[in-house]
Amino acid sequence: MVSCGAFHSFLFEYDTPRIVLIRSRKVGLINRGVQLAILAYVIGWVFVWEKGYQETDSVVSSVTTKVKGVTLTNTSTLGARIWDVADYVIPPQEENAVFVMTNVILTPNQRQGHCPELPDDKTECKVKNNCVPGYVSTHSSGIQTGECVPYNGSIKTCEVFAWCPVEDDYHVPKPAFLQEAENFTILVKNNIWYPKFNFSKVESWRCRSTGTVTLTETPPTVCQSTPSGASTTRTLPTPSRLATTSVNHVAEFAKYYKDSNGTEARTLIKAYGIRFDIIVFGKAGKFDVIPTMINIGSGLALFGVATVLCDIVVLYCMKKKHYYREKKYKYVEDYELGVSETYGTNS
Repeated sequence: MVSCGAFHSFLFEYDTPRIVLIRSRKVGLINRGVQLAILAYVIGWVFVWEKGYQETDSVVSSVTTKVKGVTLTNTSTLGARIWDVADYVIPPQEENAVFVMTNVILTPNQRQGHCPELPDDKTECKVKNNCVPGYVSTHSSGIQTGECVPYNGSIKTCEVFAWCPVEDDYHVPKPAFLQEAENFTILVKNNIWYPKFNFSKVESWRCRSTGTVTLTETPPTVCQSTPSGASTTRTLPTPSRLATTSVNHVAEFAKYYKDSNGTEARTLIKAYGIRFDIIVFGKAGKFDVIPTMINIGSGLALFGVATVLCDIVVLYCMKKKHYYREKKYKYVEDYELGVSETYGTNS
């Protein structure tokens, strides 16, 4: 019966809004307060802060880098040597990143052959039986031959077939081999494009270290924009921003050559340095009627929240809620059926 009555009411009843003027300071202040808060949100947040009157587009960018700087080293192994960009930028070209070498372990004149392994708990030996032919561990420099040979006057290690002499990376140069790297300059050229607005621009940045290069710490880097020559007559707010993240990095590679006898040889390089990842981000916008009208319409629709909130307070929270409910709702029978007729039934 309840479901039939609800269906009957849904099918044969109609409700229309009714305006009731309630003279109440409490309800009036709530109504104006909510409306003021909505107005502040629409104007302050949507239009001023979020620029809701603009059409926006994200940046598309390409970055090229160039490092400037030369340093001199003088060691017993290499003698006096000049290091330029071709020596300490590894690899020479990289997308949105650059690796600058600050320290290095060099193992020159390596050739394939038989030589003693570096001494450690697993490679030191006393007799031949301590070495296993063909054995290769995670940190091996080569393949063991099964022989136990002198490493120096007091230590014996297992012989390996490898690039000899094997690399000794137990002793890292201190201070850093290329200490002058802290004075190098990184030039960043940033080409940005906003497809939606057909706007492009070239920006240049100059980055320099503000700290001291060490083995375990990355010095902070400051990038400043520099004039890039021609610009365009069209301007957009905040075309792009550039951020650099730098981390300590290790790269190992070799330079191969052949000696006078035609034997292949190489110089093994383990480079310690700083890798700079260059991130470009930005958003541009310009006035557009469509987002402006959409946000205005959404703001006007929000004013309905004040009416709903005030109705809840009046009809459910106030002491005279039954009185206000009688004033808000009025029940009217079907006038066309007559006083004695209701909903299609004859008396």
